[in-house]
Amino acid sequence: MADAQISPPGATAPGTTRSQWVTLAVACAATAMLMLDIAVVNTALPSIAREFTADFSAIKWVIDGYTLALATVVLSAGAWADRAGRRFAFTIGAVVFTAASAICAVAGDMLLLNAARVVQGLGAAVLFATSLALLAHAFPGRAERTRALAAYGATIGASFAIGPLLGGVLTELIDWRAIFVINIPVGIAMLAGTRWVVESRSAAPRRGDWSGQVASMVGLAALTYGLFSANERGWTDAVTLTALIVSVVALIAFLVVESLVAEPMLPLSMFANAGFAGAQVATFAISASMFAVFVYVTVYLQGVVGMSAIGAGLVYLPGTVLMLVAAGLTDKILDRVPPWVLLATGLMAVAVGMAWMTVGGRDSSGWDLVGGFMIASIGAGVFNPVMSGVVLAESEHDDAGLAAGVNDVFRQSGIALGVAALGAFFPAQSVLHGGSPDEFVSGLHTALWVSFGIALAGALVVVATMRRARATTDDEGYPTDGRAGTADGPVDDPEVDPDGAAAVGR
Repeated sequence: MADAQISPPGATAPGTTRSQWVTLAVACAATAMLMLDIAVVNTALPSIAREFTADFSAIKWVIDGYTLALATVVLSAGAWADRAGRRFAFTIGAVVFTAASAICAVAGDMLLLNAARVVQGLGAAVLFATSLALLAHAFPGRAERTRALAAYGATIGASFAIGPLLGGVLTELIDWRAIFVINIPVGIAMLAGTRWVVESRSAAPRRGDWSGQVASMVGLAALTYGLFSANERGWTDAVTLTALIVSVVALIAFLVVESLVAEPMLPLSMFANAGFAGAQVATFAISASMFAVFVYVTVYLQGVVGMSAIGAGLVYLPGTVLMLVAAGLTDKILDRVPPWVLLATGLMAVAVGMAWMTVGGRDSSGWDLVGGFMIASIGAGVFNPVMSGVVLAESEHDDAGLAAGVNDVFRQSGIALGVAALGAFFPAQSVLHGGSPDEFVSGLHTALWVSFGIALAGALVVVATMRRARATTDDEGYPTDGRAGTADGPVDDPEVDPDGAAAVGR
C-alpha cells in the first residue's frame, strides 16, 4: 500500500510522502550527528588534553577509537541490518550511540572517555550502515533520489565543516563535555522519528562472517597502533615492528578469508567493477588527506598560533558556506557532467587547498589558512553528493546496505589511518604540553604536502577507473529490495495506518 500523500511546507516535489520526508530528516540527522562527533571533537581536543594532562597519543585515540570501531564493524552491521531490518537496526544504533555519548559527557579520565568513544563508534557503525540504505528504499525514483542524495551529501560536508566552530563555541562558552551532551536530544528525536520510517530488508541477506570480522578488526587496530607507536618509539622499535607485522598478517588473512567463505562480509567480486573500486579509493583519499589533517591543523591553531577554540572554529567558517553552496549546485549539474569529472575536480581542489595551507607558519595569524580551506571545501562539497550517488548506482540494487557499508569502511578507515600516519611527522612531545612550536609547524607542513599527494593520487585513480561510472540510476523506479516498484515506492510497501506511519515493527 502506498504511503498517504501529503505536501509538507517547503516540499520540493509534489506527492512526497510523510514517510519519505521523515526518513530523509532522520538519515540526515544521524549523519550530521556522526560526522559532528569527529569534527566537533577536533576543536575540543586541546581542552580535553589540558584537563586530563593527556599526551599526544592519548588524544589521538579520542578520534581513532571512534573511527576504527566504526570502520571495522560497519560491514557486519550492514549485513545484519539487511537481515534483521534496516529500521530496527537503525533504532538499536541510535540507542547505543546516544547512551555512549552520555558516558563520554561524564567521563572522569582518558581511559573511560576513549572506551566510551569506541562504543560510540559501534553505534555509529550501525547508523552509517543503515542511513543510506533507508534513503535508497524511501526514494526509489531517479529524480527524487538525486535530490535526497544531494541533501545527504551536503549534510556530510556541512557537518564536518561546521563542527570545528560548533565545538569551539561549546568548549569555550560551556565546557568540552557539552559536545557530547548535544547528541542526547538529537538521538531521542531520531528515535521518535523512526515511527514514520518504513521497514526494509534484503531479499537475500548474507550470514555473519565472524572470521573476516575478527581479522579486519585486528588488522586495522594493529596498523593504527603501529603508526602511533612509530611516532613515540621510532620505526625500528620492537613494539612498532611487531604491531605492523601483526597488521600485515591479519589483513592478508582477511583477504584470504573473504576469498574462501561462502558469504563474505566484503565480497571481493564487488571490486571487479572498476567504477565501484575507484569510488572506494577516492573516498579513502579525501578522508586520509583533508579530513585527517584537520586534527593537526586545529591543534596548530590553538597550540601554536594561540587562537581560542571559537577563533579556531571561525577559520573554517568561510569554507563551510562554500561547501554548502557547492553541494547544492552539484545537484543541478549531476545529469549534465560525468561523475568522474566532478570527483576528480573535487579531489584536485582538495589537493590545491592542502598545498595552500602550508603558508601557515610559527608567527602566522591563523587566518592565512582560510583561502586554502575554502578551496578544499569547494572540492569536498562537490565530492560528497556525487560519491553517494555513485556508490548506489554502481552496486547491485539489493545490496544497498552492503554498498553503503563498504563506502563507510573506506571513509572512516581513511580518517583513522590518516590521523595515525600523518601523526608520524609530528614531534612526540605535544605542543600543548611544552613541545616545540617550530617542530610542530615543520611536521604540519610535511603532513599537508603528504595530504596533497594523497588527494592528487585519488584524482588520478578516479580518471583511470571511473570514466564509465554512474551517479544516478537509469530506471525511474527500480526495486531496492528485490521487489517491483514505482516512482512512488515499492508496490508492496508495508501497510500504513491512517496518519501515514508505517505499521511494521511497532
